[in-house]
Amino acid sequence: MEPNIKEVANRIHALREDCGYSLEYMADFTGRSVEEYAAQEAGEQDLSFTFLYKCAEALGVDVIELLTGESPHLTGYSLVPAGEGLCIKRRAGFEYLHKAPHFRNKLAEPFLVTAPYIEEAQGVPIHLSYHAGQEIDYIISGRMRFAYEDHVEELAPGDLVMYDSGRGHGMIAIGGEPCVFLAIVLKPQGAEII
Repeated sequence: MEPNIKEVANRIHALREDCGYSLEYMADFTGRSVEEYAAQEAGEQDLSFTFLYKCAEALGVDVIELLTGESPHLTGYSLVPAGEGLCIKRRAGFEYLHKAPHFRNKLAEPFLVTAPYIEEAQGVPIHLSYHAGQEIDYIISGRMRFAYEDHVEELAPGDLVMYDSGRGHGMIAIGGEPCVFLAIVLKPQGAEII
């Protein structure tokens, strides 16, 4: 199941109004201009992974609630079979498969990510994202060029990188094929667990 962008945008809009937050507040919180934020909240632009997480943080909800309209409800454990999960396709063909969408009170968000190989992305600077917390990326197949601020590393299957995700980071697939990796997004210390 892939979330409908317009429905997700409508949920963000309704929650923002319920919280009494202005467009300016949310734009600042998500690191966008008011115009960019308004277009995303209206469902006129794609909603990036980082944008969704920042909105969820500002609105005090689990990102799954924004994506599905439902609160995670499982406690104890959650089993998601191979090939299943909540599919989120964002940012230039990247596909995020959330591997524990219904588990409540998560300390981390586990994703199976497929980064497409894009020839045009090979010779240009890698787009950097920022979100509070830490992230662990474990390469399963393919190869990745990972950028962290002004550092660039090339990763292969079996390699793992852990980093402060509040600082600029980004990645692209290299070597002519997609890169599949497990991304575990860890919430910042002291963050409210929803």
